[in-house]
Amino acid sequence: MSEVFSSEVFLAYSTYSTIVLLKMLLMGPLTGYFRVTRKVFANPEDAKAHGAKDEESKKVYLRTDPYVERVRRCHQNDLENIVPFVGIGLLYALSGPDLNTALMHFRIFVASRIFHSIAYLVPLPQPSRGLSWIVGMGVTFSMAYRVLKAGVHL
Repeated sequence: MSEVFSSEVFLAYSTYSTIVLLKMLLMGPLTGYFRVTRKVFANPEDAKAHGAKDEESKKVYLRTDPYVERVRRCHQNDLENIVPFVGIGLLYALSGPDLNTALMHFRIFVASRIFHSIAYLVPLPQPSRGLSWIVGMGVTFSMAYRVLKAGVHL
């Protein structure tokens, strides 16, 4: 078992998974930052903690903001795409793929997710965000196909 965890493919998987998980993890504080700096809150107690003194001022703070919502949607998209990558990527890494092929999968996925976040947050014109999402999804499906192909027992 220690051979598996010390293989170059598993180490590469660990590195690239950590990068995208950290990127996803940072989206929460980024959302909080924009909520506080724009004084936009989802809960009355948060509005009160940040300056709302009465019910009328709470209404001013309890609203949506287009940029806060953009960051939230970017974070949601990360959850929908990075979690499957981590799970399928682990199975893929354990299936004994060629190192160069595995590195190609991992690097393309990480690049697509970083570019997707940039395209979402700047925002860049479509189809930049959509294409980066498709590339990342394609990588995850490619790894899933290779796992199934390597493990099919009829």
